[in-house]
Amino acid sequence: TTANIATHPVINTPTINTMKSIIAATLIASAAAFAPASGPAATQTSLAASPFANEIGAQVPLGYWDPLGLCADGNKENFDRLRYVELKHGRVAMLAVVGYLVTYAGVRFPGAEDIPAGWAALPAVPAAVWVQMVFTWGVMEAFNRDASDVHDIPESDFAGDFRNGFIDFGWEKQSDAWKQRKRTIELNQGRAAQMGILGLMVHDKLGNVQDILP
Repeated sequence: TTANIATHPVINTPTINTMKSIIAATLIASAAAFAPASGPAATQTSLAASPFANEIGAQVPLGYWDPLGLCADGNKENFDRLRYVELKHGRVAMLAVVGYLVTYAGVRFPGAEDIPAGWAALPAVPAAVWVQMVFTWGVMEAFNRDASDVHDIPESDFAGDFRNGFIDFGWEKQSDAWKQRKRTIELNQGRAAQMGILGLMVHDKLGNVQDILP
């Protein structure tokens, strides 16, 4: 009847198919981010001609992917800077995801039991705590860097290498293949964490984060 038609929304099939494609692509990218890579992916596209096509992170399913052409000029210094920025954002995002899940689960420092999780914590954190956090961030920025320019130590082996001749954890005893695999895993998990914390922040703001967390 006309009444029944009016009360049931019309399903737009092309829109649903588009949404399904986007969701599927996102899931594939997420799975690839968590999978340790055995090596750079071979590709027959023009991107494979880039001098950075064999760098870590260039792997299935995308291979070397630079859609904005940020490294199209082949500038190694620029590439290393962008790689360091990506790696740093990934490390921060991994800490952010863990921190979000821990506070959402109700874990708090003594004296902070009344501070909520997520966005709601921003106005609830006392000014003194903000000062302490900013100071801590400054200290972390000062120490988490290549210090070969101020100390008589070897220069770091790669962007993001902050051992500074102090903590090694047996890194130098490992093979080059093992080192590349570990660096690739960190990079990929950092990429996944950036997507993860963004998703948590968006759902928190929408007010339905409880629907995706246990």
